[in-house]
Amino acid sequence: MTSVFDDLVGQEHIIEILEGAVVASRTSEESQEMTHAWVFTGPPGSGRSSAAVAFAQALICTNSGCGNCSDCQAAKTSGHPDVEIIRTEGLSIKVEEVRELLTRFAWAPSMGGWRVVVMEDADRLTESAANALLKAIEEPGARTVWLLCAPTLHDVLPTIRSRCRHLQLHTPSLEAVTKVLINRDNIAPGMADFAARVSQGHIGRAKYLATDESVRSNRKLIMQLPMQLGSLAGAFQAAQTLVDIATAEAYSSSDERDEKEIEKLQEAYGKGATGRGMASGGAKAVKELEKEQKSRSTRMVRDSIDGALLDIATFYRDVMMVQSGNTESMINTDMREEIESYASFHPEHSTILKINALMEARSNLGHNAAPLVACEALMCQLARK
Repeated sequence: MTSVFDDLVGQEHIIEILEGAVVASRTSEESQEMTHAWVFTGPPGSGRSSAAVAFAQALICTNSGCGNCSDCQAAKTSGHPDVEIIRTEGLSIKVEEVRELLTRFAWAPSMGGWRVVVMEDADRLTESAANALLKAIEEPGARTVWLLCAPTLHDVLPTIRSRCRHLQLHTPSLEAVTKVLINRDNIAPGMADFAARVSQGHIGRAKYLATDESVRSNRKLIMQLPMQLGSLAGAFQAAQTLVDIATAEAYSSSDERDEKEIEKLQEAYGKGATGRGMASGGAKAVKELEKEQKSRSTRMVRDSIDGALLDIATFYRDVMMVQSGNTESMINTDMREEIESYASFHPEHSTILKINALMEARSNLGHNAAPLVACEALMCQLARK
């Protein structure tokens, strides 16, 4: 029998807890197994959002999450009247968005069971938005469940996390990710193994790498950057290359989408229907949408750069492994010769400093540092021997 939890790779300990909560939810009382607020944490690719959505499906499904019924299918796409999935595409979740959400979820379930809110990026709540959400969690509506997702528990406001049940997901093993790519996505074994290794257990990125040649090509260019840092000029050029690749990758997936969104909004305000322009308020709505799209694009560029920095970090990680005499656990086996050559010409202590510099650059980007400036500062540090 299929289940909505089948796609949670390497999270058996979480599945057991969630299935027990679904059973307990069939009673009308809150219990130790079933509570009104949960927070799912785990590293990127662990499936924290997938676990929360699967739990939402199971709560509103009459078969406890069969994955095949109309309720399960609708809940997965946020098309169910009692399930809302908040997928943040901007840099933050603002208080106005939370207040609007609270207004929509002030009523009892419309189809019985539960009303479920899945917030995929609770770590992006502004302070005022988090305080607004806190009040709803402190005084939950009738049979309303909040499922919050964040990278770590410390990314959630202390007063919120203290009122939630915490579930910690782990990064799936490389073997488990490889098996999923082969069996579920029909990826060739060699490609599946490569994608699982270089994505470091991130299932979504592994599938992205395995199925898109342009993504693999961009990654190959990025992985060559450490070997191009022989001078200050080379460091600045490498920074520009990294930002250009990340920006092109981000905008390639957003330009067409942005255009369609604006066209649909203009049509909704009557553009082209009567030969006139848009109805009153249309221009303002389009301007607001363009502002949201710009924020979304900014985040996509930053996320793309962050992914590139993680890829570069695996290069220096492999260098460190070679320098310590351990080559069996190498991630980038396709670059073995370059990595071994680099390791022989650079001191061991500098490798650790470079990995630390990469992590600091990621942190700076997370605090809204200018991408090009942050990358230039990083490449100058990486260029030092």
